[in-house]
Amino acid sequence: MTRHPRPHLALPLALAMALLPTLGATSAAADTEPTSTPLVSPSDQREYRALTLDNGLTVLLVSDAEADKAAASLNVDVGSAQDPDDLAGLAHYLEHMLFLGTEAYPQADAYQSYLSQHGGQHNAYTAAQDTNYFFSVDPDALDGTLDRFSHFFVDPLFNADRLASERQVVHSEYMARKRDAGRRHIAVLDQLLNPAHPTTRFSVGSNATLADRPAGETPLRQRVIEFYEHHYGANVMHLAVVAPQPLDELEALVRNDFAAVPDRGLTRPEISAPLVTPDELPAAAELRSLRDDRRLTFYFPIPDPDTAYRLKPTSYLANLLGHEGEGSLLHALREAGWADGLSAGAAQGDGNDALFNVDISLTPEGAKHLDRIQASLFAAIQEIRERGMEAWRYDEQARLAEQQFRFQEHGSALGTAMRLATSLARYPLEDVNYAPYRMDGFDAGRIDEWLSALQPETLLRLYSGPDVEGSHETPWFDVSWSPVSPDVGDAAPLAGLSLPEPNPYIAKDLSLLEGRDEAPIQRIDSPEFDFWQQRDDSFDTPRVEWRFSLQHPGASQNARDAALSRLLAGWLQDSLNETLYPARLAGHGFEAYAHARGITLSFSGWRDGQQALIERVLDQLREGPIETADVARVRQQLRQEWRNAPEDALYRQAGRTLAETLIRPQWSPEALLAASESLDAEALSEFRNAFLADLHLEAMAVGNQTAEAATQQAREVARALSPQLASTAIPELTPLRADAELPALTPDTTRDEFLVMRYLQGADRSLANQARLAVLGRLLETPFYQQLRTEQQLGYVVNAGYQPLLDAPGIGLLVQSPSTDSATIQARIDAFLTAFGERLGELDDDALAPYRQAVHDDLLVRDPSLTARTNRLWQTLALDDGNFDRRQRLAERALTVTPEALRDLWPGLVDDAVVHITHDPGDAASDVMALKADLPPLPGGGD
Repeated sequence: MTRHPRPHLALPLALAMALLPTLGATSAAADTEPTSTPLVSPSDQREYRALTLDNGLTVLLVSDAEADKAAASLNVDVGSAQDPDDLAGLAHYLEHMLFLGTEAYPQADAYQSYLSQHGGQHNAYTAAQDTNYFFSVDPDALDGTLDRFSHFFVDPLFNADRLASERQVVHSEYMARKRDAGRRHIAVLDQLLNPAHPTTRFSVGSNATLADRPAGETPLRQRVIEFYEHHYGANVMHLAVVAPQPLDELEALVRNDFAAVPDRGLTRPEISAPLVTPDELPAAAELRSLRDDRRLTFYFPIPDPDTAYRLKPTSYLANLLGHEGEGSLLHALREAGWADGLSAGAAQGDGNDALFNVDISLTPEGAKHLDRIQASLFAAIQEIRERGMEAWRYDEQARLAEQQFRFQEHGSALGTAMRLATSLARYPLEDVNYAPYRMDGFDAGRIDEWLSALQPETLLRLYSGPDVEGSHETPWFDVSWSPVSPDVGDAAPLAGLSLPEPNPYIAKDLSLLEGRDEAPIQRIDSPEFDFWQQRDDSFDTPRVEWRFSLQHPGASQNARDAALSRLLAGWLQDSLNETLYPARLAGHGFEAYAHARGITLSFSGWRDGQQALIERVLDQLREGPIETADVARVRQQLRQEWRNAPEDALYRQAGRTLAETLIRPQWSPEALLAASESLDAEALSEFRNAFLADLHLEAMAVGNQTAEAATQQAREVARALSPQLASTAIPELTPLRADAELPALTPDTTRDEFLVMRYLQGADRSLANQARLAVLGRLLETPFYQQLRTEQQLGYVVNAGYQPLLDAPGIGLLVQSPSTDSATIQARIDAFLTAFGERLGELDDDALAPYRQAVHDDLLVRDPSLTARTNRLWQTLALDDGNFDRRQRLAERALTVTPEALRDLWPGLVDDAVVHITHDPGDAASDVMALKADLPPLPGGGD
C-alpha cells in the first residue's frame, strides 16, 4: 500500500539552540556565519573534518572507529539535463565509460576486480542534475580503492574498443526498464511539461541516440571526451569518505589521490527554462497501465523546496494532505471504497521550480469517480487554508523531527557517504546532516506562498489504468495516452473532511537505559512460548524492536490457507490504518506479514508508549469486527499484486520461480490468485478463529529495555494470545534437492526479454559446504560480469554469486537480455564455466586468500541500525540457531576453504543438481507446483 512518506522534518530553532553546547557547533540559524564542521546529532560520536583541496574539490571526512567497512561517494554537479540535443543519454553513457579503464589502471576490470577481492561493492547513478559514484570496501583496502577510484576523474581512457560494447549495455538497460510503471508515468508527464525544460528529454540513452556520428561530424568518442572536459572538474565535485581510520590518515589519502583532479573553473549548470508553461495549464491526461493498477496523481508547480529547506513549507503541507488518520482525505476515500493508499510530497526540483504531487492508489470503483476525487482534494486544500495555518501543528512536526535527529542512527558507511556527498552538493556545510530535519520556526507567510500554488488553475492531472485506450504514444517508452479535460464541473466533494487533532502518541520518556547483552537470551522457555531478549544500548536510542511469530500448523498447508493467512495479516494492518497513523508519525512502526508458518507482528519504535500500541493491535486481532468492505479492499489489493506478478522484472520472476521450486511449502502467485477467488469476510472470520485457537508463539525483543520489563510485556502478549501448541507441531520450511531430471523451468511472465538463470545447488546444507560455495561465489562474480556483460554485451542485468535458499547453499548465474536468445546465453554460460574450471585448476592459496577474507568480513559486517540487527537475529532464530553464532562459525569456516576443496567440489556442482530457468518471448510457463511434488529434501549435512 502506498504510504505517505515521512516528511523532511527538523529541529525548532529553540531546540536546536538547546542542543548546541552538546554538539560543539555554532548556531544553525539562518543569519549566522557558516561553520567549519557540520552540525551533528548528540548520538553521533564520529569525528568530522571538512576540506577544500587546492583544486576546489570539497571533501567531508568522517572517522568512525567502529565501522567495519570504508566507503566513499563522489557527487558531480552534472546530469542528464546537460545532455546535448543530438546525444540523448550522453551523461549516463559517460558514467558507464568511466569504469572501463584509466591510464594508471588500463584493464577494464581493474577497479571491479580489486573491490571483489577486498569485500567491496560499487555502483553509480545518473540523475537529472547529478552523477554519483560510490563504493564500500574492507578498510585495509581503502588506500588502493581510492587510488583506482580517483583516476576516473584524472585520466580515464574512454577506450575506443569499448564504445560499442558499453553503448549496447546502456541500450540493454533502457530496454530492461522500458515497461517500468514509474518510467511510463513520467514519460506522459513530460508531454505536459515545458518541452524546453531539459529534464523532459529522453535521458537513458540507446543504440539509436548514441550511434556513431555520421562522416564529417565529431566522432562519438571525441564527443564523450568533450562532455567530460566541459562538465567534470574539481570545482563541481563533492567527496565524502567514511572509514575507521583517523582523520589525519584519511586526509592524507584524499589529498594524495584527488589533488590531480583538474580544476576547470566550473560551476553547477543552471536551468533557466520554467518547468511548466503557464499558458498550457490546467491540463490532464490518461495513460494505459500494463499492470492491473489504477493511479490518480495531481501535480502543482511550486518553488523548489530546497530554496526554503530551513522552514519546510512543502513538508508542512505534505504532512497535512498526506495524513491517513480520521478525517483525512484518504480516510474519506477509503470509506467511499475509492482508494487504498495516498502519498503527498514534492518531486523534480531543479533549483528553481518543482512539482507538488498528491498520488492516490485507486480501487476499480474509485476509477469511476475521478471528478469527485479531484473535488475532494481541493476541499481538503481549502480546509488547510481555513483551519490549518496554526503554529502548534508546525511545532508538533518539529518536535518529532527533534526526536529523529537527536537519536539518528548512523546507518552503513556507504549509506552515510552517499547521503553526505549529495548533501554537500546542495546545502551549506553546517547543514549536510541537519538539513532534512531543520525547521527554524512557523512562518505563515512563507507556507502560504506554497499553499497558494495549489489551485485548480495550475493543476496537472494524470490517471493511469489498464482500461485506457490512448490516441497518442510517447517516444521511447511507447506509452498509449490521451489528453483529457481537467474540468470537473459541479462535482461534489466527499463530506467529513477535517484536519488531524494533536498527536497523542508522541513519546515523552526518551531516557537511555544502560545495559547490553552480547546476544539474545532466552527469557521464557516453555513448550508453547519461546521468548528471546537482548538489551542493546549500542545505538544510543531509547527504541525497542519486537517480533511475534504466531505459528499455526495449517498456515500454508494449501494455497487457500496461505491466501487466508495473507488476507488476515493484510486486514489487521489495514483495519488499524486510521487509528495507528498518528503513532507512525510519532515514530512507532507496526507491520503484520504472513509467512509459511503463520503471521509475524513486527513493532518498531520508542520504548515509551509501545506497550499500549501492542495491546491495541492484539485487541484488534482477537476481537476486531471483520467488515465486508474492509475484507473486500484488502482482498482486492492482494489479488492485484498476484495478477501483476507476471509484469515484475524478469530477473525477479526467475528468483521467485527458483524459490517456488526448491522450498516447501511455497505457493505461486497464480495458485494464490486462484485460491482467493471466493474468499470473503465470513471465510476470514472462520480462519481467524481457527488460527488463534491453535498457536505456537515465538517472540524476540531487541533494544533499550530492561529484561524485567521486556519479559513482563512478553508474558502479557502470551496471556492475550493463549498459545497451545509445542514447536514440534509446526511444519518446518524445507529446502528441496534439485532432481537431475528436473526440466528447464519457465516463469509465468508477460515480459518480452530473454533470460537464463542457472542455479548450481550444493550437495548438502552443512556449514562447510556453505562456506565453500560462499567463497566460490565471490571468486566467480567479477569474471562472469566482465565476460558476459562488459565483453559480450549480453544484457544489462548480469550477475553471479552465492545465493542460498534458507540454509541450502547454491550459486546463481543470471543473464537478462533484450535481444539474445536463451540458447545462445546458455552456450555462453557453458563456455564460461568450462574456462572457470580451468582457472580453478591453476588457483593457488595466495590468490584465493583475499576472497576468503572478503567473505569472512562481509559475514561479520556491523549492523547499521537497530532494525537491521533485529531482523538479522530474527532470521537466525528462524534457522534454529538458538546460540546466534551461525554467522561467526560460517565466517571462520570461510577462512579454511582451500583451492583443493573448490576443485573437488566443482565437477559435481556444475553437473549434478542444476536448475535451469529460461525464458524466450512466447514461452509457456512451467507448472512449478507439480514439478516440485516429488523432489526430496536436501540433506542437512551436520554442523
